[in-house]
Amino acid sequence: MNTPSFPSPSLVTTDQNAEQYQRSGSTSGAMTKDQSRRRRWHDVFWLGIFVTHLIGFGCVLGVLGLNRFKKKNRLDIDKYTYRFMENEAGLTEDYWPLYAVAGGVGTVLGCSWLLLLGSRATDMMKVSVHILTTYLAVISVLCFWAHQFFWGVAFAIGATLQFLYVISVIDRLPFTMLVLQKAVKMVWNLPKVLRVAYAFMVVVLLWMALWSFGAAGVVASSMGDGGRWWLLVVLSISLFWTGAVLCNTVHVVVSGMVFVVSIHGDRDGASIPANSLLKTLQYALTTSFGSICYGSLFTAAIRTLRWEIRGLRSKIGKNECLLCCVDFLFHLVETLVRFFNKYAYVQIAVYGKSFNRSARDAWELFQSTGVEALVAYDCSGAVLLMGTIFSGLITGTCSGVWAWIKWSDRAFMIGSTSMLMGMVLVGVALVVVESAVTSIYICYAEDPLLIHRWDPEFFNQISETLHQRLKHRSARAKEVLNHNQLDGIQENGSI
Repeated sequence: MNTPSFPSPSLVTTDQNAEQYQRSGSTSGAMTKDQSRRRRWHDVFWLGIFVTHLIGFGCVLGVLGLNRFKKKNRLDIDKYTYRFMENEAGLTEDYWPLYAVAGGVGTVLGCSWLLLLGSRATDMMKVSVHILTTYLAVISVLCFWAHQFFWGVAFAIGATLQFLYVISVIDRLPFTMLVLQKAVKMVWNLPKVLRVAYAFMVVVLLWMALWSFGAAGVVASSMGDGGRWWLLVVLSISLFWTGAVLCNTVHVVVSGMVFVVSIHGDRDGASIPANSLLKTLQYALTTSFGSICYGSLFTAAIRTLRWEIRGLRSKIGKNECLLCCVDFLFHLVETLVRFFNKYAYVQIAVYGKSFNRSARDAWELFQSTGVEALVAYDCSGAVLLMGTIFSGLITGTCSGVWAWIKWSDRAFMIGSTSMLMGMVLVGVALVVVESAVTSIYICYAEDPLLIHRWDPEFFNQISETLHQRLKHRSARAKEVLNHNQLDGIQENGSI
């Protein structure tokens, strides 16, 4: 592994730096080479799958909602589900307002995150990290009190995992908050990027209006709890994928703009070409949209699993049996991360590659420069996810409490799906920060001088942290090697 030499800031050769600056001197910044030629369409198959899914589910949602809108069984669908009828049927408009509350609360929380990015974002993130465990524990107690044992256990497990994870990464939080502060500072100086996030929140709301219409029809149906839950799970998976695609589209747009800012070395973004945002948005919605749809299916789940395994692995100690099992899972997930990671979206934005190639190139870039040690140490993605989950819980609580007052038997259906709506809406707001973080690391790996020109003080801080992490890894590798040699000597002596 080629590691950067210190105090020298560069991770690349002089010729590569010269090439970077020749490229950065052009009027269109980082994307000059790509914009000068027509970009190819990538992952078109997944684009077709997503569009087909969107059209299909849109029709299904409309039918489910209309079937009980102002008239029970308007479309005579009950004849196909009469075997599963266990509850008294309601009307779509009885439950649709509860989802309207979820949409309103989620929108307010998402807009609050965007409006407070410049002044209170760090404080809000700290609150999210520390209060999420308590909130999950309180909800768990309330679920047990309401005799909802499944949900009580689920939230209790969530609170435990959250507590253990925070304890395992508590020493990383100062560096994480530093990176988040710089990312917030970068996007706050790009008001056009924030407007893109607002625009996509409106798009999400429009889709949620249709989605909640269908979900309300499912809740109002006369099917048993099992049938309704299965339908809601399927609809929730569809909403999650759609929300992830929209979030990652914003991710690509913001990443492209942040890369341009880094190339120009302009903190305020005043020297950025006027058409950069439009071109980045055009690419994200056309040639690169298939790659976004593809990556959105798997990236979030793999990232979350990786965070949990890393946190558990760091706290196992000397339990060799458990360590062996966790190491197996760790290496399996690391293999998946090589092909599915959030840093791919920066490569997609800048170079217009396919998703798998972008993910592989980004990960190989990190490993070849040693920046992977810095990426592994940073917890900004997990912190932002905590803020998203916390906001989703608030949204679900608001709708769930109202539903409990009116229909206690359907409160958890409405509360859980409302939570997902809130998470998607807030996720669109927070993804602007996450995309800035990923872009910072890609820029630092490609040419650290890009970060130095943008913020010399931050460059020194991030370089020092990387130096410390590389020393820590080297010392740990020597310790493992010495331990293995000692075990080998002892085994030979006993023989």
